[in-house]
Amino acid sequence: MAIEGILFDLYGTLIDIETDESMDEIYRGIAHFLTYEGIQLHRGEVRDLYWQLLKQQKLESNEKYPEIDVEKIWNAFLQQHGIDSAPVRKRLSDILSHLHRGISRKRLQLYPEVLRVLNALRSNYRMGIISDAQPCFALPEIQAVGLGGYFSPVVISADDGFRKPDSRLFAKALDFMQLKPAQVIYVGNDMYRDIYGANRAGIKAIFVDSNQGEKYYEDVKPDYFAHRFEDILQGIATLS
Repeated sequence: MAIEGILFDLYGTLIDIETDESMDEIYRGIAHFLTYEGIQLHRGEVRDLYWQLLKQQKLESNEKYPEIDVEKIWNAFLQQHGIDSAPVRKRLSDILSHLHRGISRKRLQLYPEVLRVLNALRSNYRMGIISDAQPCFALPEIQAVGLGGYFSPVVISADDGFRKPDSRLFAKALDFMQLKPAQVIYVGNDMYRDIYGANRAGIKAIFVDSNQGEKYYEDVKPDYFAHRFEDILQGIATLS
């Protein structure tokens, strides 16, 4: 079958990002913000409860590859501290999720040549994203780096509660595009989550050797190895 669709991982493949969720500044800033909502906590208490709720959410999942939902974590956090109104909790959990991400973020940029390559592909292929991510982060960050309008669908793991290499994420993208595994190529930077995941779904995969991601996983091998992002053009031509 002819290749009609190209599916991409997001972080580490298209977007070069660095975050550090251990920084005291995150939890100090959130603790200060919470005082305006009537919640008096030390930054250490904010940090400890956040990570406690995160671990609890993972433990309560029945999934083999569980994914967290940060907005639900902050919603539970606020409920524990007396914010009883669901609409208020929703508004504040959105804000806290963005504060947590924004303060933790050290770098957010496209890898070199990403826009040139995508522009070269978009006239011949439908393009989508399958990402282990949170929609409250990923969707605005896609827009922030200039990738808005390139991809449909954008499949984000937190929407479903499980992450790659779960083949259901790949199946969800294929179902949306109404394509079969043999009609798409997946491009990712992590040998386990991306390449192994695509293999399990019966999809050909291109590995991009970026500054992030697992480089090896057991006996898994990509169908094409791209040393630089722009090399995927040759990879797609070869696999097509």
